[in-house]
Amino acid sequence: MKKITFLGIETSCDETAAAVIQSLNGKPKILSNVVLSQIKQHARYGGVVPELAARTHIENIDKIISKALQKSKLDLKDIDGVAATTGPGLVVCLNVGSSIGKSLAGFLKKPFIAVNHLEGHALSPALIHQKISYPYLLLLISGGHSQFLMVKSFDQYVQLGTTIDDAAGEAFDKTAKLLGLGYPGGAKLEKFAVGGDEEAFILPFPLFRKAGSNLSFAGLKTAVMRIAENLKIKKHKKDLAASFQKIVEKILEEKTKVAMEQFRAEMGFNENFPFIIAGGVAANKKIRARLKQLAEGKKFTPIFPPLELCGDNAAMIAWVGIQKFKRKKFDSLNTKIRSRWPLDASAPFLKGPGLKL
Repeated sequence: MKKITFLGIETSCDETAAAVIQSLNGKPKILSNVVLSQIKQHARYGGVVPELAARTHIENIDKIISKALQKSKLDLKDIDGVAATTGPGLVVCLNVGSSIGKSLAGFLKKPFIAVNHLEGHALSPALIHQKISYPYLLLLISGGHSQFLMVKSFDQYVQLGTTIDDAAGEAFDKTAKLLGLGYPGGAKLEKFAVGGDEEAFILPFPLFRKAGSNLSFAGLKTAVMRIAENLKIKKHKKDLAASFQKIVEKILEEKTKVAMEQFRAEMGFNENFPFIIAGGVAANKKIRARLKQLAEGKKFTPIFPPLELCGDNAAMIAWVGIQKFKRKKFDSLNTKIRSRWPLDASAPFLKGPGLKL
């Protein structure tokens, strides 16, 4: 019986998180998964303030790690290794979790694993759905990232498409702010849109039928801003929220169709390829339902993480740590953090003005 136990640490943005995950003969078990949200601290500013987030991490990280260990009913001596997010993310925030992770690993004389936050999301469904086979198609949609990836095997990613400007989650947050719903706005906008007339406003579909499976949300966000400036009645704002929700669903649906074609052109027409949708925006119920229906119609198997694993958490970081530990992919205690760390290092960087797609 092979048992591996890892402590995971996540501080890439505004959640302070720690978790203890165990792998027993390859099967995951979440012994603890503690997340401290900083929503209240940042709400008054309408978004994340990096320095405030980092300071809050520093004030709470020791307590969160202690709580995770307490809930797991284990001690530090029972840990086989420490995994911490070292990118991508906010540098001042990454530095907190990475530093304490390396310090603990050094003190315990146990391996340290530097984890890519995006890979955490990519592998998060495996914590619940244990029979995910390679290759699979991945849609990663969050506040900072929106991209389609072909996952050929562990640590082998091919980017099929990505946002050329804003991420889907960012568009949700900015639209919610324009409608006076507060921060963070994704869940609030989804709830507010219920009962609104989704046909009330015609909103743009950036990159419609061009640029492959690449995405764009900046123009949509600007269109919403121009309309929202002249709305005073709550009913009209509700209609705009519903119209926004619908067009994002449509964008993701149409671009997913293209990504599925790209995937099948490379991998063939096996009907059992998994389609994993991960990241914070994957918690949106209407988006989940629409992509689930699409996947089943296109002969893919749709897989979503449970809602509690869609957002940032340390369980997914610990799980990646275990996978790298099994393959003896250890990292130096001198490992540097990275604000940008693409899963497919060979993919072109597509953000910026004047792109020709």
